[in-house]
Formats: sequence, C-alpha cells, structure tokens
Amino acid sequence: MRRVHGLGWIDSKQLDSDGQLKPCTAPQCGGFTLEAELGIAKNSSGEPDFLGWEVKQFAVEDFERIESAKPITMMTPEPDGGFYKDADVASFIRKFGYADKNDKPDRLNFGGRHVVGQRCPPTGLTMQLVGFNAATGKITDANGEIALVSDADEVAASWSFKKILEHWAHKHAKAVYVPSKRQTEPNWQYAYGHKVRLAQGTDSLRLLRAFASGAMYYDPGIKLENASTQKAKAKKRSQFRVASKNIGALYETVETVAV
Repeated sequence: MRRVHGLGWIDSKQLDSDGQLKPCTAPQCGGFTLEAELGIAKNSSGEPDFLGWEVKQFAVEDFERIESAKPITMMTPEPDGGFYKDADVASFIRKFGYADKNDKPDRLNFGGRHVVGQRCPPTGLTMQLVGFNAATGKITDANGEIALVSDADEVAASWSFKKILEHWAHKHAKAVYVPSKRQTEPNWQYAYGHKVRLAQGTDSLRLLRAFASGAMYYDPGIKLENASTQKAKAKKRSQFRVASKNIGALYETVETVAV
C-alpha cells in the first residue's frame, strides 16, 4: 500500500480476468483501480482478495479523517428467496420499485436504505432478521434469513443465513480498508491514503448483530430501463453497506496504521 499511495493520482482502470487493463468510469472504479494496482483481476470470487486479506476501498474527503459516515459496500449477494427469486428481476422491480426520482423517462428504480425493523418509504418494505434474537444476540433458527417484507407480509426478497454467513466468515475474516479520493478532470483518476484500517476477528454473530443494530443495512441500486417496452433492461445491484465509522461493529479489532 505504501507503493500505491506514493503513485499519487492513478488513471482509473480495471484488470480483467484475461490480464488486460481497461479504462473504468463507473462508481465502483475506486475499488477496481486499487485491485488492479495489487494485481487482482476483476471477479466475484468468494475468496479473500490478497494474501488472505479482503481489500476494501472507500471514499473520503480528507486522508487525515478516514472515519466518516460515507458508506462502504461490504458484499453484493443476490437474493436466494422471496418474490425476487421466484419471479424475475423485471417483475420484482415493477411490483416493488418506483418511478425514477430524477424524472428519467421510462425508468423504474428499486433503492433506498433498508434497516432492520424500519419501513423503507420508497419501496414499502421492511427488513427483518428471521431466526435471530437481537436481545440475546443468538441465532434461534439455523434456517433463518434476512428478509424484505411488504406491508401485506409478502417476502419480496430474502437471503438465507447459510448463504450470507458462510460467505461473510470466509471472505471477510481479515480486511484492509483503504481510503480514496477521486477526480474526474482532466482525467478520471484515484489517489489512495497514507493510513489504512486493518480489521480482524469477525464471525456470523457479529454480522447479524450489526444488522440488528442498524450498522449494516441493505442499499440496492437496481433499475429497469425502457420499462414499458419489450426491450426492457434490468440491472441487478444488491448491496449491503456500512458507514466507515461503524466497521468496528463487525470486528473484534480495528487498527489504523500508516503505510
């Protein structure tokens, strides 16, 4: 990380699985650019990124103040239950989504911060932890799930504990959180900070307690373009996020170190 920090502003890029570097101009390119510098190809592997460590980039305004309220996307698993799984993404968006708030024509979105126990106004769904007792911090049903539930008690989408917890405990046992800044002029570029946060010692119960407390939440970016036509195109983006300042809720230890 010392070498990457010393490079200053780096042209935004991604390293494809075939070893080719390509330009990148999307919101998630801060992570792709960092991974490319570390020799990590763009992928959705369930393995940690680098030498047993999961590498996470997050945006900041000041490299001296890296514990911010800005969100970090922790994982992006697709639901494995509910209407989302039983139907298709386009049908899900049409049923639970809403017209684009920026008046983009013929576009439906499904987004908004979904916190356990709180109804999300844009979607009308409430996230629930089914099979977890928040008071005791214990799992009461191994077949439980994280569910988005409508006012009519329909499960719109769900993630089984088995899917979420196995992924989390294996991939995120050790993680390094790297602050970044972005500039788009004269070129789309990223710079990475001189301090990083090393997080270790997580487990399934810590993750579920973070959901129960509201530290971890669901904040999707799912959309359906040309929604009224036969050429409607859906984009999937399920993502679970946490504010940078709250990552301590997920780990036994979090240490800030200079590189």
